Amino acid sequence: MIHLPLVRQGPLRALAVRMVAAVVLVLLAAFVIYADRDGYRDVNEDGLTMLDCFYYAVVSLSTTGYGDITPVTPDARLINILFITPARVLFLIILVGTTLEVLTDQYRNSLRVSRWRRKLKDHIIVCGYGTKGRAAISALLETGYDKSRIVVVESREVALRQAAANGLVAIEGNATRSAVLLQADVKNCKSVIIATDSDEASVLISLTVRQLTAGQVRIIAAVREQENAALLKQSGAHHVIVSSSTAGRLLGLTTTTPPLIDVVEDLLTPGQGMALAMRSAERAEVGRNPRELHTLVVALIRRGKVVALGGEHAETIETGDMLIYIRDENNSVAVH
Repeated sequence: MIHLPLVRQGPLRALAVRMVAAVVLVLLAAFVIYADRDGYRDVNEDGLTMLDCFYYAVVSLSTTGYGDITPVTPDARLINILFITPARVLFLIILVGTTLEVLTDQYRNSLRVSRWRRKLKDHIIVCGYGTKGRAAISALLETGYDKSRIVVVESREVALRQAAANGLVAIEGNATRSAVLLQADVKNCKSVIIATDSDEASVLISLTVRQLTAGQVRIIAAVREQENAALLKQSGAHHVIVSSSTAGRLLGLTTTTPPLIDVVEDLLTPGQGMALAMRSAERAEVGRNPRELHTLVVALIRRGKVVALGGEHAETIETGDMLIYIRDENNSVAVH
């Protein structure tokens, strides 16, 4: 099931509201009739009881009208003209409106899903909307990624509602199943982020994605244990982040050299202070040493591999290199 971002109340809630309105209308009509019960004649000629009033209200509002109870006094007939007849019209509007509302919602939702599928391309699938999944999406949004190109796959109902409330498209189901990933159009996506709470589930998701896409989709995964990282890479993940060891290293840095953790957080937080960024090498920079540039370059990406700077061998920039540099977010310029 696909949960698009919430824009209005659901059909079940609308149905409940209309049912309550219909019941209130029947109760009000029954009490009005009971208050003027002497103005009505029953075929049994034994007077109207409260049950008779409810019966008359229901058959009148539903336009059944058996004729066994009829208004005979001018006051009773005036009440039928001024109250019962408008209430009957309102009751029919509630019933017909409920049916039309449900059908319209279903059609509108199908139309929105079809329109969403037509526009869906080069999107990112996030498997899991827990702490890691939400943080990954926040990082994507902070870097300017379009929210409409993010698809969440989650099986927990609470997480699904939260994702939809945050304006994200969420697909209900287990990401280890091929049918669920195909519903998210995994074959045409840009990358898959695996942020589940289980390393076993992460491995199964990675295997499933690799099988469905023939290894053409980039897979980024997080695992809890270091020993599972190699297994996840063997299953098809291109990048694996070990959350436990990474957190442990940060804890160690905080203990021994507290200022370093502030620098790391600053670099990883877009929009403030310093931030890591990447760009293509310009033509005028080819053949030069990265240390000679005004931009503070910390590494090069060459043919998909990281080229560290430093050491005895001086690296020069080649055509097609990507530069990893530090940018000053406050001034929107590179740090020199």
